[in-house]
Amino acid sequence: MAQSETPESPRGLGERGILARRKSRQARRFYSLTAASTILPGLGLIPSRRRTGVAILSGFALTVLVVLGYALAKGVTSSVISVGVSRRALMILIPVVIIGAIIWIWGIIATARDNLPESAVGRPKVAMVVFAALAALLIFAPAAQSVRYAVIQRSLIGSVFDQLRPDGATGPGEGNDPWAGTDRVNIMLVGSDAGADRVGIRPDSLMVASINTQTGETVLFGIPRNLQNIPFSKDNPLSQKYPDGYNCGDQCLMEYVWTLGQDNADLFPSDVNPGLAATKDAASQILGLPIDYTTVINLEGFTQLVDAMGGVTVDVKERVCIGCKIEGGVVVGTTGYIEPGVQELDGYHALWYSRSRADSRDGDFSRMRRQRCMVGALLNQVNPTSMLVRYPALARTLQDNVTVDIPQQDLKAWAELVQRIQKGGSIKSLPLTNKNINVNRPDYAKIHAMVFDAINPPEPKPSKSSPTSKKSTSSTTTPPSTSTTTKGDELSDITSSC
Repeated sequence: MAQSETPESPRGLGERGILARRKSRQARRFYSLTAASTILPGLGLIPSRRRTGVAILSGFALTVLVVLGYALAKGVTSSVISVGVSRRALMILIPVVIIGAIIWIWGIIATARDNLPESAVGRPKVAMVVFAALAALLIFAPAAQSVRYAVIQRSLIGSVFDQLRPDGATGPGEGNDPWAGTDRVNIMLVGSDAGADRVGIRPDSLMVASINTQTGETVLFGIPRNLQNIPFSKDNPLSQKYPDGYNCGDQCLMEYVWTLGQDNADLFPSDVNPGLAATKDAASQILGLPIDYTTVINLEGFTQLVDAMGGVTVDVKERVCIGCKIEGGVVVGTTGYIEPGVQELDGYHALWYSRSRADSRDGDFSRMRRQRCMVGALLNQVNPTSMLVRYPALARTLQDNVTVDIPQQDLKAWAELVQRIQKGGSIKSLPLTNKNINVNRPDYAKIHAMVFDAINPPEPKPSKSSPTSKKSTSSTTTPPSTSTTTKGDELSDITSSC
């Protein structure tokens, strides 16, 4: 009579080994195919659902080819930017990403379900389910973040930028070089003191950026708020009331032009913002440059902007008081100080650094130098990676506190111009202060000559000691020949202003 086999017999050991190997193969198949569907959508589905897997994979491959072709034709950076500045493109992108992510995640789940071993129980089964969930999360997380950023960007464009170009207004053209017919473009940048505790608006800082559209070379001109004898153009309705300019002494300063425009709104029937229109015209006459666009940011917005950027590092040259103001010729209200040296400033302290003037040795002019320094510091510290992480907060700040009259249809051209500035254009600045002009009796012919010299620098001369050496690719500029400048108030690189 044959002896019965026990679990300890050789045959029993063999069956358990075969079963273990089968479970191992099934587990490897589950993990490898689920991973395949995670790496390439539909790839892991082909063994169990051939037609569905091939269709998903083919659709993905076709999409990648279309995107790559578009990127190669236009350039990777230009392609990304052209989509990012178009509300229509973003509107198409959002559902495409959502549908694509749903199909991709469904493929991962279907692959996992088709290949989950029936014999899997306990911890092995839990591990497989967790693996599939994590694989799906790898697709869901970036897709959700992409959709979130696209929605934020589309909302930002719609709320900050004008929808259409005004009737009769000109702008950049079309084609490969939208700026081919435009030599320079000038933007007025206004830091407004508007707030809940203030009546009306007075520009706390006023700058004009003049950009060479072909090279990206930019010059930033600072206009003092205490400038007197403000000229108006013949087209400005205020010239009817002030034919000789806004010239009633220290009661007629540049900072009051905005309020003057608002108080005479009836003279500007076609302007939604008479104060801005009057300020824009005055800035144009002061510098002798046409102002093409304007950007206005209020003080609260500046504070939020710096905080959203994670703060700013500034080399403080002189002690700056916080909370201070002048009453009866005496500095009062000081709550603290920003001490000299390299300082990490949050939004609150960056604002006081930029606008405090009560305890400065040079009043408004010291403040202008600090504002120039702040702009340079912020530009120096812009990091694409960190800005991307902080983008939602930055977008909220821009939506709530910034107005720009650049029309949405021109954003693609502006994106191209920004790239030119980043690639090869330096940003220089020339503040108009008591060191190079007389703010009480300004010589506007002299100021116009200074501006002309700044935006038309002389060609760099080859070194006499080395005639065979190659010419430097970076242009060399000299201080305006028509002015006497003091260190810190001459034409210089904005990023070295501190």
